Amino acid sequence: MNTLHNSQVPVVYILSDSIGETGELVVKAAISQFNGANIELERKPYLKSAAQIDAILEKAAQRNGAIFYTIVRPDLKEVLETKAHALGITHVDIMGPVIDGLQAVTRLSPRNEPGLIRKIDQAYYTKIEAIEFAVKFDDGKDPRGLLQADIVITGVSRASKTPLCMYLAHKGIKAANVPLVKEIPPPSELFQVAAHKIVGLTIKPSLLFEIRRERLKAMGLQPSSNYANLERIIEELDYAQDIMRKVGCPVIDITNKATEETAERVLDFYRKGVVEQ
Repeated sequence: MNTLHNSQVPVVYILSDSIGETGELVVKAAISQFNGANIELERKPYLKSAAQIDAILEKAAQRNGAIFYTIVRPDLKEVLETKAHALGITHVDIMGPVIDGLQAVTRLSPRNEPGLIRKIDQAYYTKIEAIEFAVKFDDGKDPRGLLQADIVITGVSRASKTPLCMYLAHKGIKAANVPLVKEIPPPSELFQVAAHKIVGLTIKPSLLFEIRRERLKAMGLQPSSNYANLERIIEELDYAQDIMRKVGCPVIDITNKATEETAERVLDFYRKGVVEQ
C-alpha cells in the first residue's frame, strides 16, 4: 500500500506575527494543485519573540517540515530565516516579495506592522454601522436609540443636527438626534442619557429665520408660515435652551460654523466625557 502513516505525512508550519489567515489560504490554494495531497498544516499565529520562532523551527526540523510565513516584522523575519538556513529547513516568505514589489512601484516604505488589514476592515465596518445607526435614529424616529448612542445631539429644527450626526458617523461615532419642539415634550429617554453624552445646538435667531424661509421656498410653501416666523423662532430657541439646562448638557452655538468645526467641538466633549468616566 502507498498510504503514509501519520509520522510520514508531510507537515507544513504557517507562521505569522498576526493571525496567519492569509498564509493558510495561500498554502491551501497551493496544496489544491497536488491532487488532494495529504499534508498536515499547523498554523502558529501571533508570534512575538525569537524564542517562539526557535522552538517551532526546532520542531519542524525534527519532523522534516517546511515553513511558510507571513511575518512582517523585520527582526522576527531575520531570526526565522537565519535559523531556517542553519537547520536546512525549506522556508517560503509569502508576504515579503509582494511588499518588496509594492515598495518598488510606489517608492513608499512599508509600515511592517502586523494585522493592519484587520484594523482597516474593522474601522470600515465600524463606520458603516455608525452610518446605519444615524439613519435609523435620525430626528427622534425611535427614542430608544438615544440610550444606545455614543452621542446624542439635540436642538430645534434646522439646527444642522442630521448633517452633524452623519459627519460623526463617518468618524465611527454612533450619534442619534432628537428635535426639540415647543408643543411636544421631549422623550423621557433624553433625561436618562448621561449629560456628558448629550450636546445641544443653538443658533442665532435671524440666521435660523433665513434658513427656514429658504427651506419653505425650496418646498414650494409660503414663507409666511409660522415655521419661519422670527418671534416663534425665538420662543423655540428659548424653550430648547430651557430643556438643555434641565438635561445639564453642553451647548454649542453653530452660527456661521461649518459642520466640521461643530463636530470637533462635539468630539472634544465626547472624549472628555469618556476620559472622566
